[in-house]
Amino acid sequence: RAGSSMEDATGAGNDEDGSGIQSLMTELTNSIPGIDEAMSFSELMKQVQNLDYDVVVFDTAPTGHTLRLLSFPTILEKAFGKLMDLKDRFGGLIGQASALFGGGSPDQVQEALLGRLEETRAIINKVNTAFQDPALTTFVCVCIPEFLSIYETERLVQELSKFGIDSHNIVVNQVLFPEKDAEELGEWFDSNKDGMQKEAREICSKMMARKRMQDKYIGQCFDLYGDDFHVVLMPLLDHEVRGVEKLKDFSELLINPIDLEE
Repeated sequence: RAGSSMEDATGAGNDEDGSGIQSLMTELTNSIPGIDEAMSFSELMKQVQNLDYDVVVFDTAPTGHTLRLLSFPTILEKAFGKLMDLKDRFGGLIGQASALFGGGSPDQVQEALLGRLEETRAIINKVNTAFQDPALTTFVCVCIPEFLSIYETERLVQELSKFGIDSHNIVVNQVLFPEKDAEELGEWFDSNKDGMQKEAREICSKMMARKRMQDKYIGQCFDLYGDDFHVVLMPLLDHEVRGVEKLKDFSELLINPIDLEE
């Protein structure tokens, strides 16, 4: 659908005048970083405007792609500045070259190019406005209790703040026994490991190593976000979350998270 959104924005799907401007615009916009993500979100906005839903969840790409999408309006403004400079310097030459290939007069070519660019910018600005309205949009950051994931979440939170986008929820997923800490489980393991078979002892030992690592990064997460964010720990489950009933069960854990104070 991103490709069709691009055609709608640039007019590439309507080539009745045979000028080739639409093809040129598609080539220009396809070369701009982040255009795929921006146009995908634009298409999503078009689709949901006519749907009767209270909430629409947009599952973004990994952090790098999401940040590229968020920075797109700024990149586009810079691109427009450069294109306007090129238009002032070489607009006549471009228009004359297009006219040679049946594209109409140079003035018509320049006007059509700028018009299509303005239409694209209007779409992206609309996306950006929706992003920056806390009544319409909020970002829920999802991570797992490991170094790289916590680092990426911190980078995302800082960038969201720079872009003026609301974010006050963090979900830490795949947590081993979130209602217990590593010290408590370690005491249990130390008092029972002598009676375990070798394989069971090795399995529990690896589990304890993972639990200690997770607790370390969960502690860092609460140090960073505990005062200003709603942080929810989601347990590692024994099954995949697939199907309506399992989704409902999983959502209960989000709405009524485990009380860590108990």
